Amino acid sequence: MRSGQQNRKGNSGALLLIPICSAAILLLLLPATLRSVHASCGQADDFRWNKPEWAPAPPEPADNPMSRVKVQLGRRLFYDKRLSRDGSLSCATCHQQSHAFTDGQPAHLGVDGKLGIRNAMTLTNVAYLPSYTWANPLITSLECQMQVPLFGEHPVEMGMTGHERQLIAALAADPDYQQLFASAFPDNSGAITLPHIFQAIAAFERTLLSFDSPYDRYRHGEPNAISPAARRGEALFFGERLECYHCHDGVNFTDNFVRQGQMIPEKGFHNTGLYNEDGHGAYKSWDHGLRDVTGNAEDEGAFRTTTLRNIAVTAPYMHDGSIATLDEVIRKHYAVKGRAALGPNGANPLRSEFIEGFQLSKSETRDLIAFLRSLTDEDFLRNPAFSDPFVKSQTRVETLKTGEASRHAEAH
Repeated sequence: MRSGQQNRKGNSGALLLIPICSAAILLLLLPATLRSVHASCGQADDFRWNKPEWAPAPPEPADNPMSRVKVQLGRRLFYDKRLSRDGSLSCATCHQQSHAFTDGQPAHLGVDGKLGIRNAMTLTNVAYLPSYTWANPLITSLECQMQVPLFGEHPVEMGMTGHERQLIAALAADPDYQQLFASAFPDNSGAITLPHIFQAIAAFERTLLSFDSPYDRYRHGEPNAISPAARRGEALFFGERLECYHCHDGVNFTDNFVRQGQMIPEKGFHNTGLYNEDGHGAYKSWDHGLRDVTGNAEDEGAFRTTTLRNIAVTAPYMHDGSIATLDEVIRKHYAVKGRAALGPNGANPLRSEFIEGFQLSKSETRDLIAFLRSLTDEDFLRNPAFSDPFVKSQTRVETLKTGEASRHAEAH
C-alpha cells in the first residue's frame, strides 16, 4: 500500500482518484452488495495507546474506534497478499517494518509490472497526520487513503478495481477472518465488507507509534543516550543557519500534525527546489505535486513534509526517491538551495523561503547525520506487534510438522 503514490490520468497529470472520501463518494465506489458505510464499527475494548506519557494521544475517528481485536484483524490484512489482484502484493510489500514501513526503493512495481512515480512514505506515527499521500490535502483519513493503492488505475498498484467480490469471497472463506471480523465488528454480524477492511487496516496503522529513539531518551532523562557528535548535530539542526526546524519541528519532526482534541491541524507542503525544468520552476511533467490537486501555479512542486523519525532507514529520499543518501540530501540538495541549482536552469524560483542554502564543513555534515541517526527507534523496527503474522503462523506450522516427523521417526 504505497501511501505516497499519486494517481493520475494518462499524460495530462489530472488527478483521477477520490479527491475527498465522504460517505457518499465511498458508496459510489463500492458495489451495492458490499456497501455498509453506515454500519457500526464495533465498540472500543480496553485498547490503550502504546506511547510514553509525554507523547500526545493521536486522534481517534468517532466512526472507527480503536479496539485490540480490530488492530489484530488489520495487522493480518496489512500483510495479506490476497488484497492484490494476482496475490503478489500486500500493503507490507511497499511498507516493510525493517525500513520503518518503507521499501528501500525509489518507486515500486504494481501488479501490471509498471513502475510507479513516487517513493513509498514511512508509516512512522502516521496516526498524527492530517492528510495522506505526498501531495493531496483532501485525503484526510487512513480509511480513505487505503483506496488509492487498492483501486487506483493510474498507475495500477494492487489492481483490485473490478475484483472486489473475489476479495470478499476469499476472506469470507477463511475461518480466521470469519472469527476476527465477527469480533471486530459485532454490531454488523461480522460482515466482511470493503469499509470494514479499510477500517481494520487503518486501526492497525494507527498503532505504528515510534517514541523510543536515542534522541527521545536523551530529551527525557538520559543525558548520555546520544553521542557528542549527535548533540553537535542537534545544535546545527535547530539553528538558524540551516533552517531545518522550520519544517521539521515538534514531536514528530514535521509541520504536518494533529493530536487528539486539536481543532486546527498543522499542514505543510513545500517546494524544496529539487527540479527546475524550464527555468521558471516547473517540476517533471508527470508529477507537479500539490498543483495537480489545487490547480494553483504557486503550488508547483510542493509536497508534504515527511517526518524525520527513523529517517536513517528510509532511503532513498524525496518524493521520487531520487536522492540515495542523507549525505547527498544535505550537501547536494539543501546546502545548494535545492538540487536544481546545480543544473542548467539554476535554482527553482518557486522554492520555499527556507531553502536558501548554507555552508557546512565535512565534520559538521557528519555531526548532523549523527543527529538524524539518533532519531532511529530500533524497537519500532523489531516490535513483534507490528510484524508479519503469517510468518509466525508458518514457522509454528513448520515446527509442529518437524516435531511430528521426529516423534514418528523415534516410534519406528
